[in-house]
Amino acid sequence: MLDALRMAFGTLTALPVPAPRRIDRRVAGGAMLLAPLAAVPLGVLGCLVLAGAAALGLPALAAAGLAVGTVALGSRGLHLDGLADTADGLAASYDRGRALAVMRTGDSGPSGVATLLLVLLVQCAALEGAVRAGHGVAALAVAVPAGRAAVSLYCARGIPSARQDGLGSTVAGAVPVPAAAAMLLGLAALSALAPGLAWWRGPLAVALGLLAATALLWRCLRRFGGITGDVLGAGVEIATAATLLALST
Repeated sequence: MLDALRMAFGTLTALPVPAPRRIDRRVAGGAMLLAPLAAVPLGVLGCLVLAGAAALGLPALAAAGLAVGTVALGSRGLHLDGLADTADGLAASYDRGRALAVMRTGDSGPSGVATLLLVLLVQCAALEGAVRAGHGVAALAVAVPAGRAAVSLYCARGIPSARQDGLGSTVAGAVPVPAAAAMLLGLAALSALAPGLAWWRGPLAVALGLLAATALLWRCLRRFGGITGDVLGAGVEIATAATLLALST
């Protein structure tokens, strides 16, 4: 469990943590299952920035942008990079090998840049709406771990890796389905306690966020034949955007 926590925080955040003593399938599965927990410090930091910006009287959109940017920097922009690369892969040739090669180059093409800008715009605009509605901090507190729950979903048993190397091959299928289901249900239950929100809004937003992530997963499985590290990042950003959108009013 300690190695799983170290891998989760070390992989999914920029927080300085000791390296895991060993990494195997069990540790990798535990790390991906604990992805929402690893997001908690990022969510707390983003909420503090959002509350501080509001206290300073900054415009709601500026406050939302600062909070979204803080969360992104807290993960080294890793998930945003994955989103851009996944978008480029989906927009590339229908040949699976060619699409995966495009994703591996690391350069962002027009599709990747446009998708990145669109998703960030949706996240910021949705969080701005939540701030104006008086529950911006609660919305961000729900959305950040909900977005990372997509990682646990994508790494559930039965979902293959698109490659034989890379992060995807290490974590694909490493999370037992019952454990993933329990984590998702627990996260939905905790979101019902978000202050300032009706008890049902948090769970509904989490469900809609994961539904959007599932749609992306289905598309990636058809195009790439499995998941990659980039697909994990794309799932995080799409789930976060959809969750924020569900809480924007």
